[in-house]
Amino acid sequence: MNLNIHPIILSGGSGTRLWPLSRANYPKQLLPLVGKETMLQVTLGRAARLQNVQAPILVCNSEHRFLIQEQCEAINIKPEAIYLESIGRNTAPAIALAAFHLTQIDENALMLILPADHVIDDQDAFAQAVETAKIAAQEEYLVTFGIAPSSPETGYGYIKTGDAIEFKAPSLLAAYRIQSFFEKPNLETATAYLQEGGYMWNSGMFVFTAKNYLQELQRHQPHIFTAVHQAWLERTTDLGFILPDKDAFTASPSDSIDYAIMQVTSRAAVVPAQFGWNDVGSWDSLWKIAPKNSDGNFVSGDTLVLDTQKSYIRAENRLVTVIGLDDIIVIETADAVLVMHKSKTQQLKSAIQHLEFNQRKEHLEHLRIHRPWGWYEGIDKGERFQVKRIMVKPGEKLSLQMHHHRAEHWVVVSGTAKVIVENKETLFTENQSTYIPLGKMHRLENPGRIPLHLIEVQSGSYLGEDDILRFEDSYGRIISSEQE
Repeated sequence: MNLNIHPIILSGGSGTRLWPLSRANYPKQLLPLVGKETMLQVTLGRAARLQNVQAPILVCNSEHRFLIQEQCEAINIKPEAIYLESIGRNTAPAIALAAFHLTQIDENALMLILPADHVIDDQDAFAQAVETAKIAAQEEYLVTFGIAPSSPETGYGYIKTGDAIEFKAPSLLAAYRIQSFFEKPNLETATAYLQEGGYMWNSGMFVFTAKNYLQELQRHQPHIFTAVHQAWLERTTDLGFILPDKDAFTASPSDSIDYAIMQVTSRAAVVPAQFGWNDVGSWDSLWKIAPKNSDGNFVSGDTLVLDTQKSYIRAENRLVTVIGLDDIIVIETADAVLVMHKSKTQQLKSAIQHLEFNQRKEHLEHLRIHRPWGWYEGIDKGERFQVKRIMVKPGEKLSLQMHHHRAEHWVVVSGTAKVIVENKETLFTENQSTYIPLGKMHRLENPGRIPLHLIEVQSGSYLGEDDILRFEDSYGRIISSEQE
């Protein structure tokens, strides 16, 4: 029987282990790390190529909503729904939102849970594994995919397999009951797992029916079930996004599906899979799957690399020169540079904690800040002034706003700008400029068919991004003083 399957794409992570390229407000799943498409787009495309597949449901951080919507549109994917988490509550509550959604359609709907940031090399082998998992899910198992370990990896959780499952229907691959789950081991333990056999890496991908997942959630984690159900019942919609009730969702305990369900259910099963899987959880793991030159180096951007081997070197903005170093990671961005030995990638978390403790912003966002209307980027800043580049997409416009503490000068570099100041509308084109006095209500719009690029010079006693009073906004953002 060809059963429909509903991909559930989880895109709520921050991806800090790939800092400084990945930031909390622009995480790794939204970046093109392994090709021209972003990891989210690759995941959506992989799911779309399965047999009898339905439109995906995405669960994501509300801060990423417009970026995710834009990336879906770029590859002609129209999701069944996009759920926005006001606060992260880990994977068990996120999956529950999608399960409640699917019960409206069919409580026996098959869910394929896919993190948005995994790499899978073999689409055919992936499809075969999904078909076997669908059969197991129809027989009321909650199925994960196990990856045969190729090395004593300390960055993954492990699964110990139990007895083989005899299906009522024929299956392409074998499946096994899960005997035990084990957390990320030390090197000695991981080596012992590899030597003993019968252990697999936990891939973090799952197949089950919406009904069975919710039954197990209610049985084992009633507080999560109740809170998420209430949040879903009181959901609202905004610009095509679905917003669970914030207070109810926040009240849910934060827990992963592994802890909340898979480690306590009697229905857990695993399908061994060999489809070239990598969760890209560190720079070292990205180096392993990246194309390399004869010296074993991955090199990208403006670089000069001499007497260096088995390294990952990425330049985003300027020349990076590396001489006489092996097994290193070098990542250059506009505002941060990372240099570390490949064996130390698991320690990157300490650097992020240091940035947080010192209230720095380099772990949160890049210099280029993306907005639903386009982006802006800081160029220079000093006492009582700062300079930005601004790009407004065709047909888009910023909010109708005013500032209490700053005036603004705009110079059009390319495109056409429609500027409204106190109800007076004027068009400006290349090399023309205008001035927005402090306290004047104004709006910037791109009425043309090409991107609008301009330079903004701000001057005043306070230049923080929270000096914005909105009166009207096309993107459903709060009409108040907040970052543009």
